[in-house]
Parts: sequence; C-alpha cells; structure tokens
Amino acid sequence: MHYWSPSLDVDHEFEKLVNRMHPPRVTVDHVTDKNSTLIKVDSANKRGSLLEVVQVLTDLNLSIKRAYISSDGGWFMDVFHVTDQYGNKLSEDNVADRIQQSLGPRGCSFRSLRGSVGVQYASENTTIELTGRDRPGLLSEVFAVLTDLKCNVVAAEIWTHNSRMASIVYITDDETGLPIDDPERLAKIKQLLLYVLKGDLDRRGAQTAVSVGSTHTQRRLHQLMYADRDYDTDEYDVSEGSSSKKPRVTVENCVERGYTVVNLRCPDRPKLLFDTVCTLTDMQYVVFHATIIAEGTEAFQEFYIRHTDGCPISSEAERQRVIHCLEAAINRRVSEGLRLELCGEDRLGLLSDVTRIFRENGLSVTRAEVTTRGSEAKNAFYVIDSSGDQVKSETIEAVRNAIGETVLKVKEDERLTTSKSHRQQTGGFSLGTLFRNRSEKFLYNLGLIKACSEVA
Repeated sequence: MHYWSPSLDVDHEFEKLVNRMHPPRVTVDHVTDKNSTLIKVDSANKRGSLLEVVQVLTDLNLSIKRAYISSDGGWFMDVFHVTDQYGNKLSEDNVADRIQQSLGPRGCSFRSLRGSVGVQYASENTTIELTGRDRPGLLSEVFAVLTDLKCNVVAAEIWTHNSRMASIVYITDDETGLPIDDPERLAKIKQLLLYVLKGDLDRRGAQTAVSVGSTHTQRRLHQLMYADRDYDTDEYDVSEGSSSKKPRVTVENCVERGYTVVNLRCPDRPKLLFDTVCTLTDMQYVVFHATIIAEGTEAFQEFYIRHTDGCPISSEAERQRVIHCLEAAINRRVSEGLRLELCGEDRLGLLSDVTRIFRENGLSVTRAEVTTRGSEAKNAFYVIDSSGDQVKSETIEAVRNAIGETVLKVKEDERLTTSKSHRQQTGGFSLGTLFRNRSEKFLYNLGLIKACSEVA
C-alpha cells in the first residue's frame, strides 16, 4: 500500500523555492589554468546534483582532468578542470548554458528521473532493454531475430562484463520508419528475444523490456548491469594477458567526521568519473566531498560519502560490496579486443549479416556502439577470438573480404597491416559459406534460420 507523506511534498516544494531564490550559477574560466578550462558550479544542494553536472560534461565529450567537489550542507560547489577530447582548452562557452539548464528549474530533476538520470530522447524509436548471460554468437542471434521480425535497428549499445551482457537497442518498423507500438507485435519481439537470451542455461535469468519513451543509454546500462549483479566475483575471470588493469579501491571509515572514505586508482580513460558517480548513486550513497586527479595515465578519485540515511558504511560485507561494485563500474567500459569500425549505407539485416560473419570467423563481440545518421550506418565493434587466443590478421582479412574492405576499418592495430598481395592470396570469404553450429540450430528451432542463412 502506498502512503502519502506530507513531509516529502513539503521538502520538494521547499527545494523548488530555494532553487528559484538561488538559481544555479555556472562560470567558465579560460585564464586561470593554462592547460585546461575551469568550470565552476554553485547551486542550492539537492540529491543528484553531482551526477547531473558530470552527465552534462560527459555528454559534451569533455575530459575531466581535475575536480574539487563539496556539497556538505545546503550548498553545492564544484570546480572542474576540463579539456576537449583532444586535450585542448574549450573554444566555446556553451557548456555553461548546458549545465545551467540541467540544474535550473526547467532542467531534469533527480526525483523525476529515478530510473535514468540524464535524458536522451527516444520518442521516435522503440527501446529494447536486454540482459542475460553472455556467450559467443549471442549478438548475432539477437540481430537475426530483429531482422526476421522486420525491425530496423537505428542505434544500440552493448556492454559485456563478468560473463553478463546488457544492451539497449532502439528500433523502428522497417516499412514505416515509425516506433513499434502494437502490443501483440511487441509481445512477440520480447518472447523471441527472451528465448535467445536464455539459451541452454542462464542461472540468473534473462530479462527483456520494451518501451517508447526517454532514457540515457549509458546511465541505463549501468543500472541494468548493477541489477543483474555483474559485480559478483564468484564467476569473475580475468584471462591471462588481458589488457585491463584491475583498479585499486579502498573503503575506510573516517570516524571523527562521520564519513566513509573511498579511494580509487586505475588507468585513466574517458567517462571514468561518470561511471563511478553513477554507481555510488545507484547504491544510494551521497558524495559530500571529492577530489579527482587525472592528469597522467593514472586516475585518482577520493570520495567522502554517506548512505542516503545519513550513516557511513557499517559492516564488512557492505564495504566489500562497494569495492566490487566500483571495480565492475570501471571494467564495464574497458574495451577488450580489436576495434572494428563499419561505415556504409544502412539497410535491414546489415547488423545481422555483420555479426554473423564475426561469429563464423570465430570472433566474439565484447562491446558495440551502433548509430545511424540519415541513411548511413556508423558502427564500432570490439572483438576477441572466441577461443581466447589473439585475433589473427588472417581472420580480419577474411572478415574484411566478406563485409567489404572499403567500409570496415581496423582501428590502431599495426600488426593487422598486410600487403595487397597477401590479401589476394588469402582469397575471398563467401557470405554463403555457412556452417551449422550450435547457435544456428538454436535459431532453427525458433523458426528463424532463414534470417541467419539467407544472403542479403
């Protein structure tokens, strides 16, 4: 039963009054620091303010080199030293307006977006959320189902971590280009995708959800993987030779000040602060003070936190859970494998064909970013060899020949550079050269083998 709480309404109205009396103030300073732009944010404190600011900076593709955060009491004061993605100072001041709008009366309040702080509108698409156990060929099967059901994928992002997979896929009807809202058709999509996700064995259980609305993709991916408990370490396995370096996370109580102090060190990368702040927010912790330093190859983050009930961490089990969750938040976005970039004209079944070719050549997708701009598809896949070995140059050449060398690029991997004569000796790989593996048999049982084997 839901009980109305007058105190909640009073608090909410008081918060709006404070925001009207003391609106957020954002200033941009290009002078003080010769290497970066300073962004200063002052506003009345409300739950979620830090996440909203970091979200805006992340969406603008800014790198946070240093940050000093204080939100103790009724006021929120942050200073961020930022650069653009190329390491340069900012050339425009529109970032101030963006942050001002986010924190202002017309911005996105934390209470109105409990499910997804930060908004990316998806009203022109149907949103599909998937979680389940990862396995070789899973992405190929998912896209094959969508192709068979005449669903055009206009955007998608897929993360894998600790044997789990989470993805958000935006689709439209292939014939009309409009969102799919027919209940029977949506139910069929959910049912078939759930069959694919479950496979032969998924001890934790797969989940699918379909909606037409708004979400912030990466924010939601963190929530999906956290809810799926990808931070559990009983199945955690870091293979030898992995390029990822395990982060160092310590959690200790500062008794005299009533805080829990979280210290974190790991290799620096884009969006790192966003990932850690998302996780602390999902775990119902409030950041009161923080210091962020990321000016070299290593990043250092220190947070003074309390639970939303005002208490610091009170048990060893809770301390270990925070450590594991922060480690998972950092590693989810670490890109294992080769980055393959695919650019070309979009069409129904393109992703199904491409991921099928990956599977047939023994490649597994660890992460993917799918975007469509007009009629052009721009996709990025991170792939590894399914056997755990290093991806061979011959394998990439076979994939290139099958997909089309003009549209597939291997990003920053010199060992895959081969001469033209070698490519000619390698020979072409036919789209029609298929083998009946376990994944195809599974799709055959669903009546979808045509979508997997038909040459586009």
